[in-house]
Amino acid sequence: MPREQLQTLTEPMYYILLALKEECCGVDIMKRIEVISHGRITVGPGTLYALLDKFQKAGLIIETRVEGRKRSYIISEKGYEVLKKEYYRLITMVEEGKTILER
Repeated sequence: MPREQLQTLTEPMYYILLALKEECCGVDIMKRIEVISHGRITVGPGTLYALLDKFQKAGLIIETRVEGRKRSYIISEKGYEVLKKEYYRLITMVEEGKTILER
């Protein structure tokens, strides 16, 4: 059975979806990611726009506005469910690690 695409998210994917809880354009997404991650994660334009295209095709985000070359997006219900699933997967991993590492 083939692995479902976007089953788990990379850090840039996770932070892009987090940033899209509010409608914003690409430049704003990159700024929000830096703020949310306290500067730990930066996403360049090549990575960002490739992932936005992938997310849009998968129905995880919705394009909300186009003004010339500037496009704005927001997370869809499906995207929000994927984001929550990843959030809980990460919590589980941390809790399991804590059990072993804090013995």
